[in-house]
Amino acid sequence: MDQEKKKGYRTLLLSVLMSAYGPVILGLGLRVGHSSTQISDFTRRTAELLALIVAFVVYAVTNRHRDMDEARKKGLERKGNLFTGIIMCISGLSMLVISFLSTETDKGNVVPALVIAFLGVVANTIFWRRYTSLYRKQNNAILGVQARLYGAKSAVDICVTVALAAVLAFPGTKISYWVDWIGSVLVSLYMLRCGIKTILEQRS
Repeated sequence: MDQEKKKGYRTLLLSVLMSAYGPVILGLGLRVGHSSTQISDFTRRTAELLALIVAFVVYAVTNRHRDMDEARKKGLERKGNLFTGIIMCISGLSMLVISFLSTETDKGNVVPALVIAFLGVVANTIFWRRYTSLYRKQNNAILGVQARLYGAKSAVDICVTVALAAVLAFPGTKISYWVDWIGSVLVSLYMLRCGIKTILEQRS
């Protein structure tokens, strides 16, 4: 494995390791907070972690075996990216359902989720730039889809941060309820859009 491929391998591994803490902390946070945006974010991060693990495995397998048939390599990459797209769609749909079922005005303590979302903005923006740079150098399909995923994750985390900040600033009010609901729906639709686009690209 050459230096550039090693960079891709390490970046994917670091993505998996850094993404693993989010669902755990958000899951614990759901014991004290029940914002629909917070629940949606937990669902999204759990689904994305599964997609990242699959992407990491596919990238490692296709780049460690230099004698692998090119058609088989492309097939594995397509399947990995298709799985990522499907996960994004499932995540978006589940978040939409949660948003429309949520009727509570009192959202509880959303501080843990807010901290995770803010840190997510910083980390995901860094990874988005990193994957974009690696994709330009390697033109690897797995890295290209990860660049899109992390671009989406950055935008979504900005939306989640704003929504949870409103819930924290205006607890138990209609303002926090509607900002939280709108934030959750926007997150859902954005994930669905990115997932559908990724799926269609793998089928072409």
